[in-house]
Amino acid sequence: MKENYHVVGIMSGTSLDGLDIAYCTFSKRNNHWNFEIIHATTVPYSESWVNRLSNAASLSAFEFSFLDIDYGKFIGQSVKKFVLDTNIKPDFISSHGHTIFHQPEKGITVQIGNGASIAAETQIKVICDFRTLDVAFRGQGAPLVPIGDMELFADYDTCVNIGGFANISYAVNSKRIAYDICPANIVLNHFANDLNHKFDKNGEIARQGKCSEQLMTSLNNISYYHQNPPKSLGKEWLVTEFLPYINRYKLNTEDNLRTLTEHIGFQIAVDINKSAGRKTLITGGGTFNTFLIEQIAMHCNSIIEIPAPEIINYKEALIFAFLGVLRDRNETNCLKSVTGAITDNCGGAIYHGIIQ
Repeated sequence: MKENYHVVGIMSGTSLDGLDIAYCTFSKRNNHWNFEIIHATTVPYSESWVNRLSNAASLSAFEFSFLDIDYGKFIGQSVKKFVLDTNIKPDFISSHGHTIFHQPEKGITVQIGNGASIAAETQIKVICDFRTLDVAFRGQGAPLVPIGDMELFADYDTCVNIGGFANISYAVNSKRIAYDICPANIVLNHFANDLNHKFDKNGEIARQGKCSEQLMTSLNNISYYHQNPPKSLGKEWLVTEFLPYINRYKLNTEDNLRTLTEHIGFQIAVDINKSAGRKTLITGGGTFNTFLIEQIAMHCNSIIEIPAPEIINYKEALIFAFLGVLRDRNETNCLKSVTGAITDNCGGAIYHGIIQ
């Protein structure tokens, strides 16, 4: 069994910031995994790609299949350029793809970014499609990051990632549990767009608004927050269950952003406190939202640690690279204690590219 791996990890989140690419090394010594992010970059999405990915759920079956292949080619071309620019020789590419449908209660989760197309473009082995096996085993298929938290970030009691959605991971009685907490950047960006901003930098727009106590109370009473894990969120839930509450109150954008930022900060803090962790790692793009971090700290009992920018920005790409390593070793990369599946499993489809 190999002890050293060189992997390109690929991640695209619901906030549509761009394609994250991270070249990572992993080594296992004395039953302990070490890692390093050697090179990393984000390929910003063009307006065309933002529109195509945003509207993917409404396409016909034929158009959707074409998008899957075309997006796979885009990933492959982006990785090929990255490999040439950095002069690296990865063992394989490990790609999350981009989630379009996630309805595990119906047995459906779909991440586009055709693995065969990535392998053909790069001529490098590709591991992808990490969620569908767990969903087939009646799990949520999410979150998948916790096994990386457990193996790579064991110094922290609790790990929180604030991306399109915020999620949390921690141990209970030596078993890892994890779940999505609430919508985060996906909804903040949605309202920042109303003022022609891609996002609310540092939470400055939210800071200028006023919190609506009525809306805050309504959001905090949403049934999802009172469900026990395993549980996960998707864009469909946001559109049908979350946004209607906000639209009902007809607030201005600044007040919406203020209320939402306080709501997100409160919900994240509540779940950190439930974990009883003394030390919490927070990563993801939301860590750059100063006002949001202030809101979390206001309600939180744990020591919050924000790591170096490369971990903040590329932790998910790093961990999907690691999930690929575990798949390559035929070891568990998805935990039933996290997803609620009937068994731990080892998910991921493999495309071998060029066989030497």
